[in-house]
Amino acid sequence: MPWVRVVIVDYNSGPLLAQTLAALARQTEPDFEAVVVDNASAGGPADASALPDSRFRLLPAGANLGFAAGCNLGARGCQAPWLAMLNPDAVPEPGWLAALQRATLRHPAAAAFGSTQIDAADPCTLDGAGDCYSIYGIAWRGGHGASVQQIQNDFRVFSPCAAAALSRRGVFESAGGFAEPFFCYLEDVDLGFRLNLLGYESIQVADARVRHTGGASSGGKASPFALSHVLRNSLWVVLRCMPFPLLLSALAWQLRNVLRAGPRALRLQALRDGLAPLPALLRQRRAIQAGRRISVSALARLLVWNPGLVGRLAIVPLRRAP
Repeated sequence: MPWVRVVIVDYNSGPLLAQTLAALARQTEPDFEAVVVDNASAGGPADASALPDSRFRLLPAGANLGFAAGCNLGARGCQAPWLAMLNPDAVPEPGWLAALQRATLRHPAAAAFGSTQIDAADPCTLDGAGDCYSIYGIAWRGGHGASVQQIQNDFRVFSPCAAAALSRRGVFESAGGFAEPFFCYLEDVDLGFRLNLLGYESIQVADARVRHTGGASSGGKASPFALSHVLRNSLWVVLRCMPFPLLLSALAWQLRNVLRAGPRALRLQALRDGLAPLPALLRQRRAIQAGRRISVSALARLLVWNPGLVGRLAIVPLRRAP
């Protein structure tokens, strides 16, 4: 049995997918299986005959399920102890999987691991080094736009970016996987938040490197589709995951952001979409908070309090990993 299953969710990724599959096939750590979930891409499903070798298989979703549900579908039935998520626009370096595997030995208590994402257009610039989260309920990709040279060591992050991340399969399953109503954007922050509440750590791995384009399937990070999903899902993360003593201020900040970001019609639609499933969100919240294993004060130490760092390009390591 392979030690890891790599799940790639494809939707209209075009030639980027072929580059990622070819790079995955050339890994120095060859002991893996890969599932390519095709989310009913335009022009028909991906061609199974184009897969590099027998370690890869195609799983047609039959519809565009989104990233969250697509990942859950690709993970279903996995027997390998580890699950890796890899975007079709994240091209891994040859030693990517080997670096992640070594990290699991260095940090045996960690449940999830993130990769160093390098801007595909500029090899000297970071696309991201883990997701940060603030006391105000705002998430951002740490290090976006900073120099790659800043990443020299492993460190703990609030959550790994799912564009190239590794999780313990048992923990991923017991936590419920990705929240499928999110469709895409911030589903990884939501999962990372839940893992923190359950007492698990996530480690950013310095030498696990991918070249990431970003926004290949959603029209870009500044598109109306991306903005509306980010605004709605940001509100959902707060409502589901933030413990009550910290909830009110975070919720106030989120409502303020929704009412200030982007065109008015889009903002109002994001607010309606964010609050429409409120009864279901409150039920989910009760279940998530009932399973919390860390104190509110311990969680607060994982959040960024300095408003000068919120949303900035700074890397905010929570604790240097040994």
